[in-house]
Amino acid sequence: MDEPIIVGIDIGTSKVCTLVARLENRNQLRILGVGIERSKGIRKGSIVDLSAATRSIERSVEKAERTSGLEVTSAMVSLAGLNITSQNSRGVVGISGRTIDQNDVLRAMDAAQAVSIPHNREVIHVIQRGFTVDGQEGIRMPIGMHAYRLEVETHIITASAAGVQNLREAVANAGVEVNQFVLNPLASGEVVLTETARDMGVIVCDIGGGTTDMAIYIDGDVWYTMVLGVGGDHITSDIAHGLRLPLDQAESVKMKHGFAYKDGIGPDEFFSIRPFGEQKAVQVSRKDLALIVEARIEEIFSLVLQEIKRSGYDGLLPAGMVLTGGVSTLPGIREVAGRVLGIPIQIAKPEGLIGMTDRLHSPAFSTSVGLLRWAVLMSEFSSTPTKQIPIMRGGHIDWELIKNILRRFIP
Repeated sequence: MDEPIIVGIDIGTSKVCTLVARLENRNQLRILGVGIERSKGIRKGSIVDLSAATRSIERSVEKAERTSGLEVTSAMVSLAGLNITSQNSRGVVGISGRTIDQNDVLRAMDAAQAVSIPHNREVIHVIQRGFTVDGQEGIRMPIGMHAYRLEVETHIITASAAGVQNLREAVANAGVEVNQFVLNPLASGEVVLTETARDMGVIVCDIGGGTTDMAIYIDGDVWYTMVLGVGGDHITSDIAHGLRLPLDQAESVKMKHGFAYKDGIGPDEFFSIRPFGEQKAVQVSRKDLALIVEARIEEIFSLVLQEIKRSGYDGLLPAGMVLTGGVSTLPGIREVAGRVLGIPIQIAKPEGLIGMTDRLHSPAFSTSVGLLRWAVLMSEFSSTPTKQIPIMRGGHIDWELIKNILRRFIP
C-alpha cells in the first residue's frame, strides 16, 4: 500500500461519480471503488439546491467507500456550468543572464496572473501556452536555457466565486475536502487525447446532461475553452414534448431507441410507448424519433461551430474533434457532427484501467477517470512543501513530467 490513493468526484447534471484508485507502476490506475448516484439539486453544472446536491454527493462517496473499504477525506472535483470564462495573459520576469530554473518558470506564471479579475470571479486554472526567451518565441521548455528575460503566455480560466463556493460547500457538507477543481473538458482530455493530436491541433468536446464543454488544444497546450448551456437533457425534453411523454419515460426512450441520424433508420422500425391521455400503448416510428433527436444534435454542433470560429483557431485543427461524454454514445452522432463541423470526428472513452472497471469503459466516465489522471500529476507537484517541480527521476531530468505539470499548472 505504498502507492498513493487518489480520489475524483465528477459532479454533473445527470450523475455524481466518485472513483477511488491506487496508482501502480507510476502510470497504471487500479480502480478500487466506484460510487455512481443520480444528481439532484444540480442544473447545467451549477448548484440550485444545496441540500439535495449534498445528499447526492454523500451517497456517491458512501458507495465508493463501501466498495473500496477506504475512507474518502479529500478529492479532485470536476467543474462545469455557464459561469466559466477564460482569457489570455502574459507574464514577464528578469533572469539576469543565468540559466532558467523551475522557480523562474513559476514566477513568470505568477506574473501572468496579475491581471484585472473581477472580485466575484475565482481563478481556476492558469495554463501555459508557450514561452519567449529574450525575444525568441516558440520555446516549449525554457528550463536550463541562458537568458535575461523570460515571458510566458498563459490561458486563464475563471469561474463565478459564488458558484465555486457553493460547490465547495456541498462537497464539504458531504465530509470531503476539495483538493482542486478541474474544468470538465480538461479532465476529459487527459484520457481521450493523444500527444500527437494535442500537438497537431484538436478539440475535445464533452457533451453531458446539462452542458457541452469544449477545449481547443494546439501545439500541445490549451488555447481556448468554453461551456455551452445545452446537453442531453434538452434532447430528453424534446422527446417528452414531441411524443407527449413523462421525462423519465422520454429518457428511457432516448437510451433504448434514440438515433441521431434519421437516414440511418429504416422505415419499418417501430417501438411502443404510452403517451399522456392514451389508455393503451401506441406504435411510434423510430425514424420520427430520430427526426426529433437529429434537430437538437444539429443545433448543439451549430453552436459549437460558432464558438470554434469565434476562437479564431478554426483553421488550426487538422486532428479534428474528439467527442466524449454521455451524449456521445448516441448512435449516429458522429455522422451529424462531421456533417455540421466539416472536420474529422472521433468518439473516445477511457482506456487502460484495471480493477473495478465494468461500468467505466464508456465516454460518460471520461471526466471521472480524467480527474484521477490529473490527480496523479498534481500529487507529484505538491509532494514538497515549496511545491517545486520534482524534475529528477533516476538521476535524470524528467522533461516530460515538467512539461505535463506546467501544462496543468493550477494556482
